[in-house]
Amino acid sequence: MTLAQPTRPLPAKRRLTRKQRRLTLIAAAGAVLFLAAGLVLFAMRDTIVFFYGPTEIAEKGVQPGTRMRLGGLVEAGSVQRNGGQRISFSVTDGKTSIKVGYDGLLPDLFREGQGVVTEGVFEGAGRFKADSVLAKHDETYMPREVADALKKQGHWQAGGSGSPAAAPAKP
Repeated sequence: MTLAQPTRPLPAKRRLTRKQRRLTLIAAAGAVLFLAAGLVLFAMRDTIVFFYGPTEIAEKGVQPGTRMRLGGLVEAGSVQRNGGQRISFSVTDGKTSIKVGYDGLLPDLFREGQGVVTEGVFEGAGRFKADSVLAKHDETYMPREVADALKKQGHWQAGGSGSPAAAPAKP
């Protein structure tokens, strides 16, 4: 004869109320959204910048084939027209220069010593193939990013006339 163990009733499964289920679903959706936004921002960390200067490109060691924007000044004496709409010129920040090749019509205000932002593909070895060129719009305007980069290098003076690269910035 065996002694029977007293049996306890099994506890009933705890069920979530409708309000608790809704809050759990909202919290899970919020966590997924937060994770997705974090992954997107992490992936875009280098492309959020409006443009890179020639020195930044050289220091970062950008891989050939990378699509980006290059900004700086059109180097004096570097503009060469290669027949038709082909043109090559150098973009500089006063420290480093990158040779740019472009096929197409240039903006009317494009000239040596002026601020420019080009968009295209970095080909490596100091060469950039542009598919669009943006120039400043009047005699006193320069994109803030270009002006800031040139001020850091000491090659731009606000409100100055002539070539901005000729006058060092005042401390």
